[in-house]
Amino acid sequence: MDSLTEKAMENDVRTVAIIKAEHLPAQETIKLPGTIQAWFQAPIYAQVSGYVKMWHKDWGAIVKKGDVLAEIYAPALDAQYEQSKADLASEVALNELAILTADRWIALRKNQAVSEQSISVKVAEAKAQQAKVNAARQNVRNFEALIGFKTIVAPYDGVIINRAINVGDFINKEGTISLPEGEVRNLFTVADMSRMRLFVSVPEAYGATMHDGLKADLTVPQFPGRHFTAEFLTTARGFNVGTRTVVTQFVIENEARDLWPGSYASVNITVDVPNRHLSIPSSALVFDEMGTRVAVVDDDNIVHFKPIKITRILDATVELTEGVSAEDRIINNPSAAILEGDKVSIVTPAPGYDLINVPKEPGSSKPDSKELVSGSSKPDSHSEIPDPGLKQALNGSQAS
Repeated sequence: MDSLTEKAMENDVRTVAIIKAEHLPAQETIKLPGTIQAWFQAPIYAQVSGYVKMWHKDWGAIVKKGDVLAEIYAPALDAQYEQSKADLASEVALNELAILTADRWIALRKNQAVSEQSISVKVAEAKAQQAKVNAARQNVRNFEALIGFKTIVAPYDGVIINRAINVGDFINKEGTISLPEGEVRNLFTVADMSRMRLFVSVPEAYGATMHDGLKADLTVPQFPGRHFTAEFLTTARGFNVGTRTVVTQFVIENEARDLWPGSYASVNITVDVPNRHLSIPSSALVFDEMGTRVAVVDDDNIVHFKPIKITRILDATVELTEGVSAEDRIINNPSAAILEGDKVSIVTPAPGYDLINVPKEPGSSKPDSKELVSGSSKPDSHSEIPDPGLKQALNGSQAS
């Protein structure tokens, strides 16, 4: 009975598994949504009013700089251009007459047939007429520039990603197309897709970690399993007060034009972070009326509860800023029956039950559960090997 009593007292001590807080890695990967845009993307509007005579490039067409995209038929503009040329010819003729008259009056100065005042007036009239010629010539150049806008051309090498006109549409220089809605629309949109811009809204906590040489790994829905690399270009250097993020821009080489403007991207960015915090499994947390705490075991295997401060929840782990140290022995999955000051026995869970600690490999020097308890010779409570003393006590009790 004494042996049974002693064994019952030993079995009354709760067994616990312990873990230790770990330092977070110096690098952290953040996953953010991003938007892919063309390196250059220009909406093209009309500069003159008229009818669409013909369009030459359709959606998805690859164009070179200067390629003709469409032609506009503008008879009113053509008439104004001809009128400007006629006005120029008239002003030139008047200018020639004014110069001839001024030269003749200057020649009469020798005979004093005319006054100096009259000569000065004729010379000034010739200069004024020359100014009218220059104004008329500039007016012709203005109309020549407008006539050039009757032909819509590509501003650079790229791809037509939008065509909003058809033959016969009336358009004006304000950008309105003859549609029932009457909204302002551009004629074409040309995008340079040889390189792409990736825009990511980076949280404020990581804004300072964006630097030259940083690379991002991204995937897009249209290419499952395929990864693209983007290089850091710049940040906005200012946070959006609504989202507390900073717009960050990356560059993607896209010579094959696999990526298209407007694509959604899932972006992974690995950054260096000066982590001085510790992390523990969320299974070690204790929630009660005292707040969030953890149960730790001291050198005498006595349980003590410590309050902690959580900064982030990271999947199955939590990040702590204070409360425990890397040397503390923290109870994993603590029972609700464990109280402050309880004495416990530390054991190693059987393989398959412990998802935190790495199982002991054959030949490993990792201490077993008996070595974890300093100065303790108690067997594992889950051991299937019967205790010889307990067996002898039971046999003696049956015999009596």
